Amino acid sequence: MIEIENITKSFDGKKVLHGISGTFEKGKTNLIIGASGTGKSVLLKCIVGLEQPDEGTVFYDNRDFAKAGRDLKTEIRREMGMLFQGSALFDSKNVEENVMFPLNILTKMRADEKIERVNFCLKRVGLENVNTMMPSEISGGMKKRVGIARAIVNNSKYLFCDEPNSGLDPQTSITIDNLIKEITEEYNITTVVVTHDMNSVMEIGEYIMFMFEGQKLWEGNCQNIVDCNVKELEDFIFANKLMRTMRNKA
Repeated sequence: MIEIENITKSFDGKKVLHGISGTFEKGKTNLIIGASGTGKSVLLKCIVGLEQPDEGTVFYDNRDFAKAGRDLKTEIRREMGMLFQGSALFDSKNVEENVMFPLNILTKMRADEKIERVNFCLKRVGLENVNTMMPSEISGGMKKRVGIARAIVNNSKYLFCDEPNSGLDPQTSITIDNLIKEITEEYNITTVVVTHDMNSVMEIGEYIMFMFEGQKLWEGNCQNIVDCNVKELEDFIFANKLMRTMRNKA
């Protein structure tokens, strides 16, 4: 479980996060949603330690990340897995080498143990016999699945996904959503997904935090979001539906 309390952040005197609090539960897909520029990515960076909040703190299973010493912070960071927006695979490394990268820098596993773990994770995301392929040789959806395999290869307790469906067609997006949800439940991971995709919200949103202009305006789940009675969220939902309709007609 990850708990955030009163996260506040400013850049050059402009406040971009206004006291954000929330709880992301273990074994659930927790979504942070909102339009571009609402502070979603800044909040994610504060949670994972890439940005230091001006106020507030983050607890990883009751461990205060902000006040943690070097050893505890290193321990918590070793428990994180990241799926980046553009997959962020190393172009010069093949699939196997990309997935193995966290094992090389974070563990002392033997070479045969690393290969076994990499193959297990690739099989889990539906990719077998692609070890020697280069990122340039695989599709966007396959890259995302390689990214997921890399994110979980070190037995991560916390999985962070930044716009996992960016650049994907609707069918592939559904596949990635389902895979994230399955892995979250199967391994009892605390998963936090930053997205503006309403398809993802309605399919896997077990906890949803809606942000608008750096504030948390609503929280709930995919069952009660349609009855939110929050104008900004209703506008966001409508805009998503309109964009999807226009894409389907194109």
